[in-house]
Amino acid sequence: MDYPALFQPKWNAKKFLLCHLVALALLLVWIWPTGHALFTRFDEWFFHLLNRPLLENKVWLWTWTVASMRPFDIVVGLILLMLLIKGDWVFKQVQTRAALVGFVLTLILLLIIRTVFSKIIDHTSLQHDSASVVIPDAIKLSDIFPTLEDKWQLKDRSSQSFPGDHASVLLIWAMFMTVYSRTVGQRVIIWALALLFMMPRLVAGAHWGQDDYIGGVMIALLALGWSCYTPFAAVATGFLLRVTAPLFNLFGRLPLIRCLSIMKPGARA
Repeated sequence: MDYPALFQPKWNAKKFLLCHLVALALLLVWIWPTGHALFTRFDEWFFHLLNRPLLENKVWLWTWTVASMRPFDIVVGLILLMLLIKGDWVFKQVQTRAALVGFVLTLILLLIIRTVFSKIIDHTSLQHDSASVVIPDAIKLSDIFPTLEDKWQLKDRSSQSFPGDHASVLLIWAMFMTVYSRTVGQRVIIWALALLFMMPRLVAGAHWGQDDYIGGVMIALLALGWSCYTPFAAVATGFLLRVTAPLFNLFGRLPLIRCLSIMKPGARA
């Protein structure tokens, strides 16, 4: 059966504008002094709710300590990647190669947008330290496990906390998958995983909640708009699929790799 191409080489003006309007609204509410104060008050309460049990519950402590180390980010990345390229889940088997290439291109857009936006924020008074640095009674994982910070890159603080880069990647993955998901069950799994994997930075205090639900969402929406609702994804993915076809054909002969959906013939943009 022949499935339609994932990406359409045309503008979707309504969804493109919607992504930008929502992102702009989030930014304006966050900049507004009253809104900023409300977000900060909520985040302080939320941080204590998540952070305080680190002293009282060993399971909570060890769970989020392990999840806050850089090697765990690799595990998360592999889980998200496998769900992205799993044939006949969100994407049909013949669509997974295009989905992978399109998502990588979307990540590149995300990186560019985040870099530009961060440079602007860094030159304003809106940039801030992470919750673990600002809140006096914060429980710091690096104080409890001092050797893990250098050895395993334990992440529990930042001097430039906004926007949440870790969250923006998880959010763009969730948004990208949601655009092409077909069932409520798929969307529940997608967003449950995204929110779960955002938790370590919030529990450890490496980010405030607003770094994620304002900054992360805003950056992800802009990247989604420019990727999926303009001709960019269709044109760039089609070109890269043609260029990389010999490589996929070559690696597709290897015993284990050839079982992957992205190695199957017939992939389309």
